[in-house]
Amino acid sequence: MKNRLAFLLVSAVLATSASARQTEPGVALDFIPPSAGSYQLQTIMPAPDGEVLDTSGRTQALSQFTRDKITLLGLIYTRYSDPDGCPRATWAFAEVKRRLKMQRGLAYNIRLVSLSFDPRHDTPQFLKTYAANAKSSDRSVEWHFLTTRLLQELMPLLDGFGQDLRVASGPSSTPAEPVFTHTLKVFLIDRQG
Repeated sequence: MKNRLAFLLVSAVLATSASARQTEPGVALDFIPPSAGSYQLQTIMPAPDGEVLDTSGRTQALSQFTRDKITLLGLIYTRYSDPDGCPRATWAFAEVKRRLKMQRGLAYNIRLVSLSFDPRHDTPQFLKTYAANAKSSDRSVEWHFLTTRLLQELMPLLDGFGQDLRVASGPSSTPAEPVFTHTLKVFLIDRQG
C-alpha cells in the first residue's frame, strides 16, 4: 500500500511539474521516477511529536495526525510567492486527494497533513479559510491543516523531520513579515509514526 501511495504522490507532483511546464516546449523533467514496484521505501526515522493547533484552535499532539493511518505530511506557508513552492505542494496534495477518492479502500487508510512554517501569519482561523479553499467540501479523504502557537514550538518538529528552514533577512523581509526559505519535502509516515 505504501508503494501505491508513493506512486500517487509522485504522479501528482509530476503532473504539477508537467502542467507548469506546458508553456515551455522541449523542457524535460528533472526527475524520472522509478517504475512502480521497482523500489522499496525504507524506514528512516520516527516522526517527531509536539503540540500543534488545528483549524479550530485546539491544542493537540502531532502524533494524533501521524499514527493509525498512513500519513503524507507536507510543510507549507500560505504567503509563499514562488509558484514552484508551497502553492504547488498544496495543489499536489489536492491532486493526491482527488486520485485517492477514486480508490476508496486506499483513501480510508490515508491522511494528508499540511503543517505551517509560519505560525505568526498562519493562525488557526486563517488556515481554516485556506483549507476550505484548498480541499473543497469533500471529506472523502482526511486532510488536516495545522500550525503551532510560536515558531519556537515548531523548531523541534522541523528538527525531528530533518526539515531545513531559514528566515531570510533583507529588504523583502521584516520582523512582522519574515520570508522563509526551505527545501520542499513531503514525508510519508506509516501507521506507527
